[in-house]
Amino acid sequence: MNHLKNTPGGNRIVITVIGPDRVGIIAAVSNILAEKSVNILDINQTIMQEFFVMVLVADMATAAVDLVSLKDLLAKRGEDLQVRIDAQHEDVFNFMHRI
Repeated sequence: MNHLKNTPGGNRIVITVIGPDRVGIIAAVSNILAEKSVNILDINQTIMQEFFVMVLVADMATAAVDLVSLKDLLAKRGEDLQVRIDAQHEDVFNFMHRI
């Protein structure tokens, strides 16, 4: 089910969360990841004025879900929390954010 296993760069994904700060954002994201056996490798979050900004790197090697399904779950939870949650393969993230 994990379609990342054969992709260059391995199983790592980057999840970004941006939106108004509120209680429970980190818990909501980490609960979804734990339920789907996605391992959090690194997490960084800050508040920029009134905006919550988080970047999380995770490993999907043992995931019980594929990236497309995970993206859908996270996006739906983001709608509930009124924040934007995106997930993408590490290679795509690096390509899109190179200088």
